[in-house]
Amino acid sequence: MTCKDFLKELTDYLDGVIDSRTRSELEEHLLWCPNCHVICDTTKQTIQIYRDAQPYELPESLRTRLQKAILSKCKCVVAAKPKLKRKRARAKSK
Repeated sequence: MTCKDFLKELTDYLDGVIDSRTRSELEEHLLWCPNCHVICDTTKQTIQIYRDAQPYELPESLRTRLQKAILSKCKCVVAAKPKLKRKRARAKSK
């Protein structure tokens, strides 16, 4: 099993919804591959930390500022698109 194969199966492995043969292959891979071992262990720990976490309600003032910032950024992107199209059209015509 390669690291790429391991990463493809990691979610199912951690969820416990993988067949026993594949589980054995993954666990054998973890014995000799320190990189995949770290990824697997870190992912497990992250899941344990956040499993019982409750959503955090943002203060209204922060929520409002965040929404304004996002909308402002979106408007900048939308406004920049016509400029990009004009620049591309000029570059093609040259």
